[in-house]
Amino acid sequence: MTPALPTVTDETVTAWALAAADGDSEAVDRFVRALQRDVRRFVTYLAHDAQAADDLTQDTFLRALTALPRFEGRSSARVWLLSIARRTVIDSLRRAACRPRMAWTDDWQGAVERAQPAGLPGFDEGIALMELVDALPGDRREAFVLTQLLGLPYAEAAEVSRCPVGTVRSRVSRARAALVEWAAEESATRRSVEPAAA
Repeated sequence: MTPALPTVTDETVTAWALAAADGDSEAVDRFVRALQRDVRRFVTYLAHDAQAADDLTQDTFLRALTALPRFEGRSSARVWLLSIARRTVIDSLRRAACRPRMAWTDDWQGAVERAQPAGLPGFDEGIALMELVDALPGDRREAFVLTQLLGLPYAEAAEVSRCPVGTVRSRVSRARAALVEWAAEESATRRSVEPAAA
């Protein structure tokens, strides 16, 4: 049986990053393991592409490990790494915009739906929430994901997004308001479509 992992703080992750910068291979492994899930979730939401998330995550860590000797710990390692992830996604989107996309089926939506697991508890609600979050404008979606899904403090989210803290607070507030409004509209639509019980 695997022992439960202790809670990892930003200070601990930053200490691992600094030790990794000095050549400690065990610290590199701990650093990557501690932040891999957060980076994957972040790039998935930013890129709107769950299929590319693994590649974007790997690319983020390759860039980070290359830059690690220059990391000085002026910000937390999490903020530093998420900034790299953000740039990685932006670069990927720019490259993709220059290439034509190929589709091998006329029914691409059906193909996507068949590829997803169904029947899991909360699956439909999770898909609905992902669709609502994906519908947010990019800057609001980024602020919402950083603060509400990844749990970054507003100051660190502002650093990642390269904007003032007040702007992040405003974006999160607007994102929440939009999500609540859209969820209410969706619920009202479902109630009007459902047949009345006999």
